[in-house]
Amino acid sequence: MSTTTIARRPERTYSIRQLCREFGATPRALRFYEDKGLLFPRRDGLNRIYSGRDRARLSLILRGKRVGFSLIEIGELLDLYDRDESHAAQMVTSLSKFRDQIATLRQQREDIDSAIEMLVDGCQWLEGRLAVVRPDLLPRAEDYDAVLRAGLREQAFEDHESAMPAE
Repeated sequence: MSTTTIARRPERTYSIRQLCREFGATPRALRFYEDKGLLFPRRDGLNRIYSGRDRARLSLILRGKRVGFSLIEIGELLDLYDRDESHAAQMVTSLSKFRDQIATLRQQREDIDSAIEMLVDGCQWLEGRLAVVRPDLLPRAEDYDAVLRAGLREQAFEDHESAMPAE
């Protein structure tokens, strides 16, 4: 009777440097995600060894952040993967959270569009007033603003210096 053993390929692992390079993240960010219970690297001395599962979770974390989810929300979604082999619960919860986030982002877009419109109107009004009051400044308004800001910074520094007790 012969017994055949199936040789199992070892799971691919990643160093912190490899994942940082692949995803454009910092080592500090990966350690932060680990501290928050989102990633679970194993240790080899002082080195962190990340699994393929950690790599997939990191991809989902970064994707979730990119679309505006909090780390708590991302963690809740990731935790559902571990509880349900079919991922049905995760899909239902994700669908609900995705739809809510779409509504939030659409509202933010409306708010941003409104803010831009107000600023454009303000610029037009200011340009019109400058054209009447000081037309010579209008073509160089940015330069004039920089000079004014530098003067204000210098004045603030001088005020701070004069408020310091003498030694």
